[in-house]
Amino acid sequence: MSHHLDTPLARQNGRLYIDDLYVFPGDASTVFVMNVNSTITGPDVQPGFHPEARYEFKVHLDGADTEALTYRVSFGEPDADGRQTLELHALTGDDAGDDTAVGDLVLRGRTGEASAGGDTRLWAGRIADSFYIDLSLLFKVNGAVKEGTAVDLSQWYPEQAQNSFTGTTVESIVLEVPHQHPQLRPGTRIGVWCATKLATDAGGWRQINRAGHPMMWPIFWPDDTRFTYPANTRHPSEDYAADGDAIADRVAAVVRAGGTSDDPQGYGQTVARQLFPDVLPYIVGTPASYGFATRNGRTLADNAPEVMLSMVAGTAIASGLKPSVSASLRDKGFPYVVPA
Repeated sequence: MSHHLDTPLARQNGRLYIDDLYVFPGDASTVFVMNVNSTITGPDVQPGFHPEARYEFKVHLDGADTEALTYRVSFGEPDADGRQTLELHALTGDDAGDDTAVGDLVLRGRTGEASAGGDTRLWAGRIADSFYIDLSLLFKVNGAVKEGTAVDLSQWYPEQAQNSFTGTTVESIVLEVPHQHPQLRPGTRIGVWCATKLATDAGGWRQINRAGHPMMWPIFWPDDTRFTYPANTRHPSEDYAADGDAIADRVAAVVRAGGTSDDPQGYGQTVARQLFPDVLPYIVGTPASYGFATRNGRTLADNAPEVMLSMVAGTAIASGLKPSVSASLRDKGFPYVVPA
């Protein structure tokens, strides 16, 4: 029996909350990583993946408004050891955006084990989270965004920064697709986002949460703990029309108060155009980096919070942390993450 989506229990379920999305090159391949269910909220999170949910990677080609490829991962009920069976389906063309479409079965497997279907590989399970930020810095920025004030860093000392995510874990889905894939050949310009969807009592599916660019929810909608903000359920193609002006105005208010732009409204519009539609851009086969010079995919090491916080403030904000703070929680080979 599926969850009732109008109950707080269903909407607050951490197994449906997307913490991070990463896209980067592997070994002659493209790697997609979706992390959910962080223990940052406390040690007693319900482990595993939701057995009545879908976890989807969505791929747009060459700037298209809609996805041309979807990889859908679903899980079974946990066994006595907490392990879950899993299935990966690929959907292409019109099916990629159709919740009623079944797609092609690529592979079957179990959590905690590497699974393969041809040259496509999948690993899912709980990992040590390599994400890093001092949350006290985030609170300063999202407080300014909420109130329309300057970011006050008078009591911020980067040299004293501590990684708030030290010792935390997340459930991770790692998908590796070879460059031989007809839609993901080197040089192809793609946009990637991911979504969690939950079965409804009526027999359909409801999108619960989604992610593209990093830090969007913590910066702009930090209080959305019950998945109530409309952006959760809409498609990225609707983003700018729905929220572009609102995001532009909020960024403009911050830079106006801080004096970091001579044209606050123009700067706000530029940021909104950079972030919407909320899909992560990447050119297949190229080095990934979510940084100041370029936003091309995102690696597990990238200091994406520093980039995003600086963009919103209109001035450089030092996070005080470097990729080395979590270097032991990343691996150069598949599955690229470190199981907890």
